Amino acid sequence: MTASVSIWVDADACPRVIREILFRAAQRKQLMLTLVANHAIPVPPSPFIRCLQVEQGFDMADNFIAEHAAENDLVITSDIPLAAMLVEKGAQVITSRGELYTQHNIRQRLNMRDFMDTMRASGEHTGGPPALGPREKQAFANALDSYLARLA
Repeated sequence: MTASVSIWVDADACPRVIREILFRAAQRKQLMLTLVANHAIPVPPSPFIRCLQVEQGFDMADNFIAEHAAENDLVITSDIPLAAMLVEKGAQVITSRGELYTQHNIRQRLNMRDFMDTMRASGEHTGGPPALGPREKQAFANALDSYLARLA
C-alpha cells in the first residue's frame, strides 16, 4: 500500500464519535478523508478532511463512494451491499463497530442481510443494532489503527 490511499466514509449513518476518531487519524497520518452524505456534515478545517454532499435519493452516497473509492482505500460503512462492491474492487472496508469485511466473510453477511430483509418484509420485528458503546468504539479504533499500521 502507498500513502496515496484515501479514507471514504458513508457518513449519513456514521456516528459522530467515529467521525471524530477519523478526523484525528486523517490529521495525524495526513491522509485524505472524505465524508460523503446527502446532507451537510460539519468537518474541522483541514487540507486533509472534506465533506461532499450528494443529491438526496436512495443510495446516492453509496453510488458515489463505489465509483470513486480505489483499490486499497479504506471505506467506513455498515451498508453490506456497498461493502460487497468495494471488497470486490480491492478496497478495505470496516464498519463503525470495527468489523472488517473481507472476501472471506462478505458473502455470508449479504446472505444474513437478505434473510433479515425477508423477515422484516414478513412483518417480523427484528430490531436494529444495539447502541454504539465503548467496546464498539474501541473495536473501531483498533481496526483503523491496524489499517494505518499497514500503510507504514
